[in-house]
Amino acid sequence: MTETSETSGAETAAGGSYLAVLDELVSATEASAAAVAAAEVAHVRLLARAGLVAEREAGGQRASVREHDMVLRSIAAELGGVLRVTDRTVQQRIGEARELVEGFPATLDAWESGRITRGHVRVIVDAGSVVPIERRAVFEAEAVRLCAGDTPNRVRAAVEILAERTADRSFTERHQQAAQCRRVRIVPGTRGMSDLIATVPTVIADGILDRLTQQATVIVDAREPGDDDTRTRDQIRADVLSDLLLTGAPALDPTAAGDGPGALGGIRAQVQVIVPVLTLIGADDGPADLVGRTPVDAETARCLAANTPSLTRVLTDPVDGTVVAVDRYRTPWPQRRFLRARDQHCRFPGCRRAAIRCEIDHTIDAARGGPTALWNLAHLCQRHHSMKQFTAWKVKQEERGVLEWTSPTGRVYREDAPIPPVTFVASAAPPRLGAESAPF
Repeated sequence: MTETSETSGAETAAGGSYLAVLDELVSATEASAAAVAAAEVAHVRLLARAGLVAEREAGGQRASVREHDMVLRSIAAELGGVLRVTDRTVQQRIGEARELVEGFPATLDAWESGRITRGHVRVIVDAGSVVPIERRAVFEAEAVRLCAGDTPNRVRAAVEILAERTADRSFTERHQQAAQCRRVRIVPGTRGMSDLIATVPTVIADGILDRLTQQATVIVDAREPGDDDTRTRDQIRADVLSDLLLTGAPALDPTAAGDGPGALGGIRAQVQVIVPVLTLIGADDGPADLVGRTPVDAETARCLAANTPSLTRVLTDPVDGTVVAVDRYRTPWPQRRFLRARDQHCRFPGCRRAAIRCEIDHTIDAARGGPTALWNLAHLCQRHHSMKQFTAWKVKQEERGVLEWTSPTGRVYREDAPIPPVTFVASAAPPRLGAESAPF
């Protein structure tokens, strides 16, 4: 009895200690969650304020959509430098912040007070986009009440039904509007893989999947005993989709005539891949670089190199990457080849748009006497090329293609050579004053 009593007392003591620690953890979690929510709400309000500042600043300029957008781009780029994200991301966040602050104030207040979470906010804003402004307050009050007692996923359907009942437009009308936003995008993954996402009407998506499934089934049914094809149905669907998109002639081709393919059918995919020579000749299986996206496996890189109609040769030192030989003709095309190999992508801080999708910019504008020389050229995407011209951002090109960007507030962002570092030697040294641009 004594032994049992002592054991029971020990368990009670241990249990009491455990409960005390758990209580402390729960209290600390609650406090930290409240602090995080307060910080997130403050961040949202700051981003919304940045959007208002851009709107007021642009209001005093000429009524040009481009100039108004340039102000917002410039502010987004400044904030992106501090947040270490791209200016496109910041600009999108500014728009979302303004939508929440100006369109859903009661939801923001409920988030700030801790009655709902960020997940609830997303549910309310997404569903409430169809609710007219004049009915938004009634919708918000009921939606917040629904969200306060359950998790975001469990209340999503109820909030969406509430929004449907409050909306003044039919689902058909809203679907027609939503269909205007159909698009295709890529989400880079890992190990050389990515997700290809197409936003299309549901009936079209379902039809695409059904046709791919039927085609995959035909391939599976055609297999003979001992066939080497061991692909799963999912793998076959993905292969068929890739084959159709890369080689098929679209039915929508307006130039098609008779049974022959039109202009769209003759278009072939273009990708920019940097392949180390040792990988190219099969001496190693190191990854190549699909510029702006993700690493590419060696076998795929060698296949691309073997079948490409053109190949740019840049010989580099295998140890430190220094360029030993490269085309140095004075014609524009060799210069573009050189710059593509050097830059790989847009040279604005944080931007990864591949060089083949960019424009070649004169760091010192040609109109100001800047020469078409390697030390005065760099790839910029259309967005950042325009921003360089029409905002107060300045850029100076230093030796070996290093760009030094100065924001309107004086902060400096250094854009070094892409990784892996490859050093290029220009045919002529830059002038001592450097290469600098100023807005018009």
